[in-house]
Amino acid sequence: MSTAAAIARDSLPDTAGHFGRYGGVYVPETLMTALQELEAAYLEVRTDPAFQAELRHHLKEFAGRPTELYFASRLTEHCGGAKIYFKREDLLHTGAHKINNALAQALLAKRMGKKRIIAETGAGQHGVATAAACAKFGLECVVYMGAHDMERQALNVFRMRLMGAEVRGVEAGQKTLKEAINEAMRDWVTNVRHTHYILGTAYGSHPYPMMVRDFHRVIGREAKEQILAREGRLPDELVACVGGGSNAIGLFFEFLEDPSVRLFGVEAGGHGIKRGEHAARFAGGRLGVLQGCKTFILQDGDGQIELTHSVSAGLDYAAVGPEHAFYRDRGRIEFAYATDDEVLEAFQLCARLEGIIPALESTHAIVHGLKRAKALARDRIVIVNLSGRGDKDVQQVAKILGHQT
Repeated sequence: MSTAAAIARDSLPDTAGHFGRYGGVYVPETLMTALQELEAAYLEVRTDPAFQAELRHHLKEFAGRPTELYFASRLTEHCGGAKIYFKREDLLHTGAHKINNALAQALLAKRMGKKRIIAETGAGQHGVATAAACAKFGLECVVYMGAHDMERQALNVFRMRLMGAEVRGVEAGQKTLKEAINEAMRDWVTNVRHTHYILGTAYGSHPYPMMVRDFHRVIGREAKEQILAREGRLPDELVACVGGGSNAIGLFFEFLEDPSVRLFGVEAGGHGIKRGEHAARFAGGRLGVLQGCKTFILQDGDGQIELTHSVSAGLDYAAVGPEHAFYRDRGRIEFAYATDDEVLEAFQLCARLEGIIPALESTHAIVHGLKRAKALARDRIVIVNLSGRGDKDVQQVAKILGHQT
């Protein structure tokens, strides 16, 4: 069992958006007014019963909440150890947890009178969720996506365009998520008066890490209620993949004050922990500032952002959410990484044994969840957050494995 002390969840961030030494606001002056306006609007709706009731309605009727807590019996038998449960965020409309935040921020934008929405996306799931929310509420939608990610996530590009979004490819740099965020921020600076930026993860300048976290807390609330109803006790361990970290903090947050529950975040190990070959910030990063936030970043000694790699487009990012860095320092969340080879093996194993094709991002969590289950006794319980489904990844995996599609 973990010996980490419980964390007072609702004490963070402070009024300046800091999680200890992490977080904060590092943006051009032209965005300060927009961020302050956004914070004021969010703090208002946070305790507004009418807004929260409307959000719950859309999460139920449109997104499909609550999601199931699924006992993975054959994977459990395969491991020969702890019981493995999946929190089935993959069952949500649009295919991932991203719809929780996209719906909530779209509603908030409407309240603020913003009729144009911009977003960034890596694996495409946040872009699809944002496009769906904008279609539902009649909002203009522009999504920025790295050209390389557009190639490996072509299905999601078409889905976004089918729902009326304009998808703008980004050709700069590595042509992945970091560059997409850069372009989205440039757009926001130019069009701030009538545009809201739906940031897709628990990252960026305050109030985004707090706000996105809160919009995903429903994951952990449901999981806690469901495991207590199913097993009559709390789980022993929770496991989730971590890019920026929205699905992970959404699951973990309700358990932070339960020190008997170990929390594991799993980063992208890529080809191994060699410069430019992975996206495991805690395995090779250092403190710095990137895209509005102070946190752990993959950068060289001169502060230049290093190249990253992951088989999963959604984890291929050089920085991690500031709240995760804070909890890691305090020993409350432990971090590991999964390599591309491990992920591809677990992707196939989960499909064969459970009839569930997980997103490549989520499969990173499955890799570590299987390791933990094998190390624990049969009377222990591990919950893995299945943050998204793998329809979007099937063609990419088939190509890697040399299969015809």
